[in-house]
Amino acid sequence: MSDAPAAPPPGAVSGKTSDAVLDRLMRLHPKVIDLSLGRVERLLALLGHPEQRLAPVFHVAGTNGKGSLLAFLRAMLEAAGRRVQVYTSPHLVRFHERIRLTTGLIDEAALIALLEYCEEVNGPEAITFFEVTTAAAFLAFAEETESENPADILLLETGLGGRLDATNVVARPRLTAITPIALDHQQFLGPTLEAIAGEKAGIMKPGVPCVVGPQAPAALAVLENHAAKIGAPLFAEGRDWSFQAMPGGFRYEDAKGPCELPKPGLLGAHQVANAALAVACAAQLDGFGLDDKAVSSGITEASWPARLQRLTRGPLAEALPKGWELWLDGGHNPAAGEALAETLREWRDKPLHLVYGMLDTKVAAGYLEALAPLTRALKAVRIPGEAASLSAEAAAAHAAAAGIDAAPADSVTEAVQALVEKSELPGRILICGSLYLAGHVLRDNG
Repeated sequence: MSDAPAAPPPGAVSGKTSDAVLDRLMRLHPKVIDLSLGRVERLLALLGHPEQRLAPVFHVAGTNGKGSLLAFLRAMLEAAGRRVQVYTSPHLVRFHERIRLTTGLIDEAALIALLEYCEEVNGPEAITFFEVTTAAAFLAFAEETESENPADILLLETGLGGRLDATNVVARPRLTAITPIALDHQQFLGPTLEAIAGEKAGIMKPGVPCVVGPQAPAALAVLENHAAKIGAPLFAEGRDWSFQAMPGGFRYEDAKGPCELPKPGLLGAHQVANAALAVACAAQLDGFGLDDKAVSSGITEASWPARLQRLTRGPLAEALPKGWELWLDGGHNPAAGEALAETLREWRDKPLHLVYGMLDTKVAAGYLEALAPLTRALKAVRIPGEAASLSAEAAAAHAAAAGIDAAPADSVTEAVQALVEKSELPGRILICGSLYLAGHVLRDNG
């Protein structure tokens, strides 16, 4: 039995909003990010170890494509009639997006009750925002799984890295996966691809299969060495499974033979790789009813906001002249820029303009270099409400250094208007560079 205070009944709230509670939780640790497992393990023990009372867990780490992978898998599993929970971060518009129960996003009353309960149990001890909110999510998932309508599976995304990420407290997941690894968050994960791969490899567990997406040789070598060291069976792209894009879809092949699958519902050439990784994961998830019909349905029906998403409503889109298009993408590192550029190279019928904002922790130049040859003009903005955002002037300077005709703007609205006024022909405007910028735009135009 736990010595923690009795958990609050659903709906027992203090009258505050979840935003107010979340703001308070942000101040429980002097750092936003402080990778460690000790603090979250202490809190989970006080909560009665909800991380030990979860549905079977699928745990994913990697640099790019984690959210899309989970979107494909969730759609496949739900097409097979499974009850699916999902934990992702960051959110785009509301924190509730991070905690998806089988019935939908967690509601406001339940979220407040769980957050305040975790805050009370934690007491005055230092703990990061991600750690305490992850503990709250585990409690929500465990409570639903112990109810009359339990979940069949929890899709769990790491927040940052893997080895010391707060989600990495699940001792034995059903399956793990590692999406493509690239340079990102070097100040926390290490300066090289090999160092970052070592951190991502930390989610592997002895005896638990790990599905590995396309990797650079240096990253793959690290993953293979770590898997061999701890005894985690690998199912790696290029060795155990493969895929090839085809007109109208893609071809997937593993030891069971080849199969042809439909074009992903998520746009972008890079989504074929994400969908193929989801198929490889589905092949390792025995007992969940993931037959060919469910897999194909999931590939076409998956949805994931701010991943090359066209905006057709809201003030920004509705103010555009006839013939113009408005798009949104949350990719934010060099590999994401290259993946985005691969798709944009096919968009030759209209000139492309960018509205760009990025956090100062990112590799701005590498992201923009891939987009520069495709971009007619760029307006740079500071991301509203983000202290770590590059200034509009600094973001414009990065774009100019990459060879783009760039200038700062005071807001996204001003940037869009200026791009329209400057162009003689109808074009496409892509708002890009940050999930936080994408979230700001979706709040007003989603």
